[in-house]
Amino acid sequence: MALTIILIVLAVVAFIILVSSVKIVKQSDAIVVERLGKYHKTLTTGIHMIAPFFDRTLPVISLKEKVADFPPQPIITKDNVTMQIDTVVYYQITDPKLYAYGVEHPVRAIENLTATTLRNIVGELELDETLTSRDTVNAKMREILDEATDAWGIKINRVELKNIDPPRAIREAMEKQMRAERERRETILLAEGEKQSQILRAEGAKQAQILQAQADKEANILRAEGEKEALIAEADGKSEAIKKIVEANPNAAYVTLQGYEALKQLAKGDATKIIVPSELANVSGLLTSVAETIKTDKK
Repeated sequence: MALTIILIVLAVVAFIILVSSVKIVKQSDAIVVERLGKYHKTLTTGIHMIAPFFDRTLPVISLKEKVADFPPQPIITKDNVTMQIDTVVYYQITDPKLYAYGVEHPVRAIENLTATTLRNIVGELELDETLTSRDTVNAKMREILDEATDAWGIKINRVELKNIDPPRAIREAMEKQMRAERERRETILLAEGEKQSQILRAEGAKQAQILQAQADKEANILRAEGEKEALIAEADGKSEAIKKIVEANPNAAYVTLQGYEALKQLAKGDATKIIVPSELANVSGLLTSVAETIKTDKK
């Protein structure tokens, strides 16, 4: 009975040892194995057997990309402005052996290295350059950190300045400057708009005057053409009337009658005095002479 119990205990112990000797490594994980306190090998994805009592495994190391969000650090710029800057570092373990034996507390080491590197880079820049050169600062920090962490089995994929917080007085001055800049741009835009409006109004008035002048010109031309045609028509009518009279060979009685008509028209005028010849026969003779003269001119 005692032998049976001993065998059962031995079997359980052997099973436990066997189970503890089997290591299953998941995807994107790695396990460092030490034999008698010395690095032996690195277990990757799959099932592995280790020697019991001789091999010891370190904590599982994840090979996934990690994000380290570090708290704000006080940084002094070249123009002696102190501001708080916090950074975000994206890193990945590429060599589990170097990560396990390279540095104590790797994340803390990355944080301290990030703070010192950021102070060195920003210390060479003024405030305005720091605010407008984030990409340049990020690239320089990534390059320096990646080179420094190679010995730790860590690759720095990306570094970002998460937030830049200048002093309150500086922020207020920057806000005033931005407000003044916006007001200046607004004033310029309003002035440009007013200028364009005045130009358009002037162009409209100019076009209106040109069109009015052209209309007046055309109206005057048409009016002159009408008066010209009227005068020509009137002259043609008079000429035709004289021609008819001459062709009709008027006698003395007709000429005398026309003289009476002329005197009648004179009497209707505005003249206050009318001199009538004493002898109407003289008027008849005068009109007859005029008629003869007209005939001679026509011939």
